[in-house]
Amino acid sequence: MDPEARMAELRRLLNYHNYRYYVLDSPEISDEEYDRLFRELQDLEAAYPDLVTPDSPTQRVGAAPLEAFATHTHREPMLSLSNAFSEDELRAFDTRIKRMLGLGEHDRIVYVAELKIDGLAVSLTYEDGLLTKGATRGDGYTGEDITTNLRTIRSIPLRLHAPPTPPRVVEVRGEVYMTHAEFAAVNEERANAGEPTFANPRNAAAGSVRQLDPRITARRRLQSLMYAMGYVENGRPDTHWRLLETLRDWGFRVSPHSRLCHSMDEVVDFVREWETRREELDFDIDGVVVKVNSIAMQDELGYVSRSPRWAIAYKYPPTQATTVIREIRVQVGRTGALTPVAIMDPVPLAGVVVSRATLHNESEIARKDVRVGDTVVIQRAGDVIPEVVRVVPEKRPPDAVPFAMPDRCPVCGSAVDKPPDEAVARCTGIACPAQVKERIRHFASRNAVDIEGLGAALVEQLVDTGLVADPGDLYFLKEKKDQLVSLERMAEKSASNLLAAIEASKSRPLDRLIFALGIRHVGATVARALAERFRDLDALASATEDEIAATPGVGPTIARSVVTFFQQEFTRTLIQKLKAAGVNLKAETEAPAQRPLEGKSFVFTGALATMTRGEAERLVAQLGGRPSSSVSKATSYVVAGENAGSKLDKARQLGVPVLTEQEFRRMAGLA
Repeated sequence: MDPEARMAELRRLLNYHNYRYYVLDSPEISDEEYDRLFRELQDLEAAYPDLVTPDSPTQRVGAAPLEAFATHTHREPMLSLSNAFSEDELRAFDTRIKRMLGLGEHDRIVYVAELKIDGLAVSLTYEDGLLTKGATRGDGYTGEDITTNLRTIRSIPLRLHAPPTPPRVVEVRGEVYMTHAEFAAVNEERANAGEPTFANPRNAAAGSVRQLDPRITARRRLQSLMYAMGYVENGRPDTHWRLLETLRDWGFRVSPHSRLCHSMDEVVDFVREWETRREELDFDIDGVVVKVNSIAMQDELGYVSRSPRWAIAYKYPPTQATTVIREIRVQVGRTGALTPVAIMDPVPLAGVVVSRATLHNESEIARKDVRVGDTVVIQRAGDVIPEVVRVVPEKRPPDAVPFAMPDRCPVCGSAVDKPPDEAVARCTGIACPAQVKERIRHFASRNAVDIEGLGAALVEQLVDTGLVADPGDLYFLKEKKDQLVSLERMAEKSASNLLAAIEASKSRPLDRLIFALGIRHVGATVARALAERFRDLDALASATEDEIAATPGVGPTIARSVVTFFQQEFTRTLIQKLKAAGVNLKAETEAPAQRPLEGKSFVFTGALATMTRGEAERLVAQLGGRPSSSVSKATSYVVAGENAGSKLDKARQLGVPVLTEQEFRRMAGLA
């Protein structure tokens, strides 16, 4: 086969297998086989650059960061929907539709009921089947051109499948969103890097898809679901249900939960069902969208103002509560980031009692005008992080004053700096006790070097008594055992156990040590990429920005942060201590001889008895498998430990095999 024909065949195969994996959750080949085909295409494109096409899977990521987004005018407006907040309002909508269509009270209209995803609305334009433009909704008439970012989302096809043969030009519309698992992973990485966390999955998806650097978008595993067509050349299907089927045939992810309802009673049943089942989903919904199924009826009903007459959004009541703020406390993280936290009267919310809520940063407080003494409405963002939604102004006490971020660190008194291009203020004190304590806690945490028994209370004592001033000092505590034993709640046996745990932490893999150092912007995933690329901490410490930025998944911002970290005197002193203590600074040189988990994917849930979840996932990768954080039909096995949660339930629903920890160990050759 000549190179051009082989490249066309590889593009076809890779796009097909992308579709099987990311849209259908039903892969036909292993990750290794996919990677082999992908590398072959990359090699051919490098040899024949003139034959590279826009729909090549290699072109999903690779565009340079933008200076700013261009504007995009929608060929047809992306209108908003009118809302219903009760079943009576839904039935009134049904009555209104029948009246406008000249139907009788007892006539039935067929509707399509769809889950209303809490994400970011986008428009995708395809010309001759090829993706040429992707944009945000914006004001409905003009949005932002985010084509390069949307191309990184694997469930969005770069070229439409055929048959059915697509129109010459078609706008496909839908939602980009983030799953709960990915939201938790992104926020954990941002928190570990000293960056402000996202308030909820919707904000995280919107922030991710609007990155000027598409490589950042690509690192966050965004999902998509499509549900509409805008401008279409040469007509569209005659019903909305057939429209959804057409989108699915073209290669888009379409919600499997949509339902064809033959009356408003069936719509109401759907609404009630999903109000109780919404916890089963791995993404947020805030209601149900109801659409008249017949496109001819839609055209007859038309539009009013900025909304179609033939559709309505039923909104579920949010999980909220009202309480009073008694204090705004400023916390200092390990990178010096100052985070305001509201201390409130305890109030039950979504099954837990909440007394603290994040206020994110000074700008967010000013935008909402939150003050001590205010009565506020709070909610659990993404059912996880309590946040202040709004103030109840009529209940504000007369002596309430606007909040101001301190210009001095509340812990060490050093000056606070807030660069004009950042939302976060930071303490400038190099020896700030709060930063030192948080840095040591992070260093010893489970996903870092994992020093068992070194909790927050003990870290407080070690720093306050002067026994430890940085993570490196932990490895010399054995020389101060007498002082260690004298600490509160610390006896001979506890001290010996702690010293043994510190000794064991010396042999952790290099990627966990890099993560433990607490370099800004470097979470567990980036740390693993850096360890694989440089294989030695000294090599990473002496690398240039360009060398670091060339690492897959690492951009210029992270590279700059890494170089800055290793140039600091504090870092050089710390590394010398680690070397003197005999801490492992190199990656493993030999790969396991056997790869018994080749081509299999594993999800871990619950507490494991013989290893941490991070260790288990690392073992899977070493033995040729693929660790994952979420369960799907493509998951090979779910390993269930003690107190396994919803992932175990989902595995049973999908028929995914479930292993005990001992069964997993036998499969991995450990038992």
